Amino acid sequence: MRSVRAAWRLLRMGLHLLHGMAVMALQFPRLDAAGRHGRIRWWSAKLVRMAGLQLVVSGTPRPGATLLVANHVSWLDIAAVHALAPQARFVSKADVLAWPLLGWLIRAAGTLFIERERKRDALRVLHLVAEALKAGDTVAVFPEGTTGDGETLLPFHANLLQSAIATGTPVQGVAIRYSDPANRFSPAAQFLGATSLLQTVWRILSASGLCVHVDLLPPQGARHADRRALAEHLRAQIHAQLHATAPPPEPGAAAVGQTGLPGGAALPNP
Repeated sequence: MRSVRAAWRLLRMGLHLLHGMAVMALQFPRLDAAGRHGRIRWWSAKLVRMAGLQLVVSGTPRPGATLLVANHVSWLDIAAVHALAPQARFVSKADVLAWPLLGWLIRAAGTLFIERERKRDALRVLHLVAEALKAGDTVAVFPEGTTGDGETLLPFHANLLQSAIATGTPVQGVAIRYSDPANRFSPAAQFLGATSLLQTVWRILSASGLCVHVDLLPPQGARHADRRALAEHLRAQIHAQLHATAPPPEPGAAAVGQTGLPGGAALPNP
């Protein structure tokens, strides 16, 4: 039964990825920024639903130029954040370009790619992020540099935070956590070690009752900050949020739809 459910979800996701590619190729050239962001929000939220996850959100993304700083757990992280901050341009490892279908879509969404094996490439990307922030864009980074287990944060690399400091752009922490009925930190979402993309996709699609929690923390200024101190401060904030006791849902909280994501809302499973 679990395998049948996973296969059905995989089929639906594959069709949704093809639909996303068609939208990117045929509609995006004719849309303004608001129109593109609306499509990205809708497509990303639907991808999360089709994977069988419930999306639970708290906080709101800061409008205007912002550096979003998030922990990294799964290949679904980008879609989960795009479901509430579709304007975000991610900085991602160049490896994702090799992912079938997803790599093309991630590039088309305006992602900035870094080759982490080349130390000098970080400087090039730093300049690109700074220019994007100066232009008023929202840029999202995963300062751990790779995926973790979701419970224990890896050290935060401070290099890309210098772009926010140099441009005086506020930073906003984002805590991402996957849970299931038996685990606050679900092992089903982990993308670690020798695990392949296909293996982690199948594990997520086979899971039952999986939720992804995206908590946007209060924005804070970065001008004149020390980048290493800022990285440690953000890491501590995100860690505290990941391990915080969840507050009870607000009365009358609305379900997340295709046009809005109110704080504390939950996206029902398909």
